[in-house]
Amino acid sequence: MSFTRPAPTPRTIGRGRDRSLLLNQVLLGAVVLLASVLVVLFDMVVSSPLLMYGVTIVFLATGAAFILPWTRFPSLAILILPLVDIGAIMLLRAAAPEAALGLLWAFPAIWIASAFGGWGAFLGVSVISAAYWSLMALDPSQTLSPSTFLFPVMIAGLATVAALGSRRALVQRVLLDKQSQYLQRSVDRARSQEDLVTEVLQAVDFGVIRLTTDGSLVVTNEAHGRLQRASAGASRAYAADGITPIGDDDLPLARARRGEEFENALVWHGDPGEEKRRALRSTARRLVDKDLTDAGMIIVTLDVTAEELALRAREDLVASVSHELRTPLTSIMGYVELALDDPSLSPVSRRSLEVVERNSSRLLDLVADLLTASAASHRGVELTLRPELVDLAKLVDAAVESALPRATERRMTIETDAVEDVRTVADPLRMRQVIDNLLSNAIKYSHSGGRVTVGLTSDEAHVWLAVSDNGPGIPESELPRLFERFFRSGLVRNSTTHGSGLGLAISREIVRAHAGEITVRTGLNEGATFIVRLPLAHPKEATVASAEPAHSPDAEEGAP
Repeated sequence: MSFTRPAPTPRTIGRGRDRSLLLNQVLLGAVVLLASVLVVLFDMVVSSPLLMYGVTIVFLATGAAFILPWTRFPSLAILILPLVDIGAIMLLRAAAPEAALGLLWAFPAIWIASAFGGWGAFLGVSVISAAYWSLMALDPSQTLSPSTFLFPVMIAGLATVAALGSRRALVQRVLLDKQSQYLQRSVDRARSQEDLVTEVLQAVDFGVIRLTTDGSLVVTNEAHGRLQRASAGASRAYAADGITPIGDDDLPLARARRGEEFENALVWHGDPGEEKRRALRSTARRLVDKDLTDAGMIIVTLDVTAEELALRAREDLVASVSHELRTPLTSIMGYVELALDDPSLSPVSRRSLEVVERNSSRLLDLVADLLTASAASHRGVELTLRPELVDLAKLVDAAVESALPRATERRMTIETDAVEDVRTVADPLRMRQVIDNLLSNAIKYSHSGGRVTVGLTSDEAHVWLAVSDNGPGIPESELPRLFERFFRSGLVRNSTTHGSGLGLAISREIVRAHAGEITVRTGLNEGATFIVRLPLAHPKEATVASAEPAHSPDAEEGAP
């Protein structure tokens, strides 16, 4: 018999052999004591001294199993006890041959096979078979029979089963040890990652909060605590415009606890004019477990007080300068027009004045754009609208007529065959501004000799206005920033085409103020199509809007 077993570690030896040796020895001692009592009671003892010697040796071996530190001895030293037990059982069987005490040899045979595998089973079976056959030879009353050979075979079978079971148990133990080590490494790695995430959270300058599904706060960082302390003394909270008070239920944390998701929600903490007033911008996202169930919310809060104050200062400066420039520019253009009406002007002077008029007009358009952008800024000051029933087709015709001189200069045509008769409720001045911006861009940024197409139609719910050109188009990489203020495409930034980069931003603000949207379809060298979608007013709404009194022109000071 030969069995291959994994190399046991000292830890495995300590857990396996020492413990099994002690248990086996205690069991053997208990069985020997019970067997001795039964043999005496049934008067089967042939030699009392041999019985006493055998029992004594077994109990001495049991005491040695308890007392001696076997882990300090060589591994083979542990074989002494089972070999001593085999000798003691040999004495017990000789003391009572008819009592079948030879069955006790199964204990040391099983233990040796369990502790040392195949070669241990072979050693134990060999020693036990030699002892059994020696007793058979020394006892004249014993005759050769099948039991003479079956008993060693039975012991060999028990040892083999024990060796196989021990090998399987050892493999499982080694596997469990490896799994335990792997699990421990995973736990250590998870703890290390958790510590790293904690350190990162404590190092960043924005607040992070995690909420459970019931709204309980389970994760927060030091930055959040600083932001909370900075805003704790604020008497009230205000919306993004800085002047509209909001209640506790509208604060970002309360909204997130209700399960709302939002992005870049700006809240001012503190009354206007307070020195310690803070602006906090918050974003909330929902977390999802692996099984796609709700895992709570995470909120990120950033102090943007300095940025907001800088933006407001810039917008105030732009608005102030624009207002200051508008009045003298209007006067300049007025006097230039009067001078151009003088028939006595020389050709040279007339050309010079025309240059002044063109540049003054362009500068006045830029001032108007700056004023509109300032009114439609993120400060929350909404564009002033004067909605009324509007014939959009007439607005388109007027805008096209105004743009024709510029188109003629560049040998371009403007097609309006797709313009249908559409009426809706809107601010005519603002919508004219949108159409003018789109036409102006189509003419400025298209190739000379190109074509601009204007379309206007409606369906059951919306009005659709489209302005297309066959120009160079817009690169896909620039589309996300196309409607940003002061953004100009790289294709025209270094060209002689002038522009402020405000037209599309203003147009989008106006369209959105009408509850609509503006989009673009374009590709490089494929031209561009800007599509404006507006809600179509129902007849009842149109009647109410047309019956409203007109606002005073003074209500919108500074609007173009």
